[in-house]
Amino acid sequence: MGRGGGCKVGADTGDDFVGDSGGRRRSSTSSDEAGRTPYKPICGGEETGVDCFFREMFWKKHSSRRDLQIEAAPIANPLDTSKLHMFLPDDILELCLVRLPLTSLMNARLVCKKWKNLTTSPRFLTMRWEGLYRTPWLFLFGTVRDGCCSGEIHAFDSCQDKWHKIDADILKGRFMFSVQSVHDDEIYVVGGRSSLGQPGRLDWSSFKTHKGVTVFSPVTKSWRKVASMRYARSMPVLGASEVGPDFSSGHHHHHQERRFPRSRIGGVSDVYEDPHRLSLRRQHNEVSFTANRKSHSHSHSQKFMRQRSSNWLNAKCSKRYVLIAVGGLGPWDEPLDSGEIYDPLTNKWSEIQRLPVDFGAVSSGVVCNGIFYVYSEIDKLMGYDIDRGFWMGIQISPFPPRVVEYYPKLVASNGRLFMLSVSWCEGDGRIGQRNKAVRKMWELDLVYMSWSEVSVHPDAPMDWNAVFVAGRGQIYGIEMFKIFGQLLDFSTVCDVSDSGTTSWRHVSRSHVGHELDASSCMMKSLSVLHL
Repeated sequence: MGRGGGCKVGADTGDDFVGDSGGRRRSSTSSDEAGRTPYKPICGGEETGVDCFFREMFWKKHSSRRDLQIEAAPIANPLDTSKLHMFLPDDILELCLVRLPLTSLMNARLVCKKWKNLTTSPRFLTMRWEGLYRTPWLFLFGTVRDGCCSGEIHAFDSCQDKWHKIDADILKGRFMFSVQSVHDDEIYVVGGRSSLGQPGRLDWSSFKTHKGVTVFSPVTKSWRKVASMRYARSMPVLGASEVGPDFSSGHHHHHQERRFPRSRIGGVSDVYEDPHRLSLRRQHNEVSFTANRKSHSHSHSQKFMRQRSSNWLNAKCSKRYVLIAVGGLGPWDEPLDSGEIYDPLTNKWSEIQRLPVDFGAVSSGVVCNGIFYVYSEIDKLMGYDIDRGFWMGIQISPFPPRVVEYYPKLVASNGRLFMLSVSWCEGDGRIGQRNKAVRKMWELDLVYMSWSEVSVHPDAPMDWNAVFVAGRGQIYGIEMFKIFGQLLDFSTVCDVSDSGTTSWRHVSRSHVGHELDASSCMMKSLSVLHL
């Protein structure tokens, strides 16, 4: 192999060497004792017969067996498949490589230049995107080590149950940014802060708020910068939505200063009502939604939801997306009520309509069926229609009970909207029995606008800033907290692909938090990709 100068695929890199019939490389010492040559020839074939002929000639010429071992050249294995890839067509080779897990694919790119170019071509990336061989990866951002923002990204491979560390120099010294996965292919890093007095460290007294946006591609391990936001903001609430090919972000700017006309029904604004009831009233000439016509409203609501889902599926086939950023903190640490939307096709950010003044600070948000739902710290819910470009108030009563210190988290999967909140569990009636807090997951009925409890998280809510993301029918969560001087982290997943029973389970036996600072509990952000 070394003398041939070829691509050493299948060469001995450890204990899993594949060679002779014994499956292991034989040592020269054991071969001498058995009276054999260092490499056992494999019989069967014309090439091997010629080999035996030359060995017989060498035996007659040299009287010493020791001299024979020195001058006899090693014989290549006729069954060696290390160069088999050189004879495979590129399309067959692509079908083999596209089925590799991401870690194995990264190692395969180190084999030769041909494999690297083949696995980074747009054709290959498209095949992998459309294939069914990808597995979920969790990407943990914003970790702090020794008081410094290290810029490291911790990636969890669910197949190997292993955390990998990715160095990201572009994020060093940056904190309080938000991340959002787009297209299951890239991760957008938006906004954030950096220290002015002590570069690279967490400094709350003197800092600069950023409006820059960078994009990370884990498959190619590349970074790129895109257009910056119009306003500098830290910890903005992000959402990504698929849109149709005729989408234009220009009309969103016209809605920014839109006046809210008064409705003829009870003097309530048309904009800040239930988005589904608003659309039904426009389609059916202001049909009444009173209690005595609840069945009539239910049938039309289902028709609207089916039409909404159909339009959403058609838009998804085009594989075009937009990124929306709302709220966050400004340069003076003030809560923002503004928002903007980013169109990668034009590489521009456009302002959108502001949130109402009495809505409160935005704590969480997610895109579901083309609507960007946001939840405020004072328990209000609104939705931004990305296609039409305006906010719609969603009237729900009552909201699920929660502990004030824990802000709810919104997640969406397969057209279903969920919320995770922490609430007190009722005691068993004993005197002096302390109530305990539990984290529950609720689902919003998009027809009747009511919350219903779905499941209870198995872990105690020790982390008030626990992060949750959803992807392909799964909801993933990471909690970090410091106890007894040690930082612990737990990763869980809940299957919501079926509308039936849902349950949580732990997905990782390894931990990443033992080498991080306690500040990582507050600074962390999470994203999931299927790679």
